[in-house]
Amino acid sequence: MIPGGVNSPVRSFRSVGGTPYFVARAQGPHVWDVEGRRYIDYVQSYGPGILGHAHPAVTEAVGAAAADGTSYGAPTEREVLLAEVLCDRVPGMAWTRLTSSGTEAAMAAVRLARGATGRNKIIKFAGCYHGHSDGLLAAGGSGVANQGLADSAGVTPGAVADTVVAPYNQIPAVDDEVAAVVVEPVAANMGVVAPVPGFLEGLRAACDRVGALLMFDEVITGFRLSPGGATEWFGVVPDLWCFGKVVGGGLPIGVFGGRDELKGRLAPLGGVYQAGTLSGNPLATAAGLATLEQLTPDAYRTLARTAARLADGMAAAATEAGAVCTVPRVGPLLGVFFCAEAPADFDQAKAAAENGVYPRVFHSLLESGVAFAPGPYEALFPSLAHTDEHIDTTVEAFAAALERNPAAD
Repeated sequence: MIPGGVNSPVRSFRSVGGTPYFVARAQGPHVWDVEGRRYIDYVQSYGPGILGHAHPAVTEAVGAAAADGTSYGAPTEREVLLAEVLCDRVPGMAWTRLTSSGTEAAMAAVRLARGATGRNKIIKFAGCYHGHSDGLLAAGGSGVANQGLADSAGVTPGAVADTVVAPYNQIPAVDDEVAAVVVEPVAANMGVVAPVPGFLEGLRAACDRVGALLMFDEVITGFRLSPGGATEWFGVVPDLWCFGKVVGGGLPIGVFGGRDELKGRLAPLGGVYQAGTLSGNPLATAAGLATLEQLTPDAYRTLARTAARLADGMAAAATEAGAVCTVPRVGPLLGVFFCAEAPADFDQAKAAAENGVYPRVFHSLLESGVAFAPGPYEALFPSLAHTDEHIDTTVEAFAAALERNPAAD
């Protein structure tokens, strides 16, 4: 009935082996499967669960919104309020347009870049994932890489003819045929690869030199790194942004936005068309506003401290076990690689992901009641619901997994 038994390939256990657990319910840092087993959850829906599952402020907001109707096909006040909150938080972003997914947001932002510049070529980076639209699937990370694929069947040569793939953390040749350079400011779809000093600044300068647009895909980093996302964190201001995940509080949403001078290019003001029947859904905007209201500066300090405790504990456990392991962290975002040094690009991340260690550790953790993502290219998502006790339990389980795993020695 469902191909592979899942409605998104990233949920399958193809890259780790075995059969996925099916979730029955979730609360705070935990999920329970249909057989009643409880897990400390670091998937958190691949990022939206920054407050933890079923946070009362979010569930109450969604319930109240649902009582007024679930979709209207007309503008709503909460769409405007959400746009105001996002633009207030992100330095340099003057407007937003809501979609129903990060894929839609990235696809629309690329179309806008092409329409605004009159150019066709797009530069992206190997291992960065920008959704499953045809032109951006080339050398994608995350679920694409977890399936052992370089791209997707069914994508025509013409669809990717204007997509140039460059190595992450290397500034590519940007010429006057390039409409946009599209980048994850932290490459969180290949296991968390941080930008080296000068990389994002170099992209900004290269785009400015030839009149290309710089686009930050912040579907993961947006409102997780800091109140203003990666723009605030790194101090580099792009021309276009894409958001998702945290912005919807666990409901389907995507957002793209940009500098003021690009607003007039979008229909109904300009000639670049983008639309969506469920864009700005009343439930999603209610959940998003409720989530962002909880994300105060104190909340980010707590989140960063929790992530540091987890990263430091895992690294210490690996050292104690004599395991070759590194746990890169950028603020509240972290990953795990079973190699000696944190990767700087997709080739290095791929070598670590394919050495066979992650699947064994993953299943050992699962047996101990700790759920990481079922693929080595994913980030870990500690939430505000994870306490020191949850982190310490996780570190103990990680240490035990390394001891039981001969491939990690």
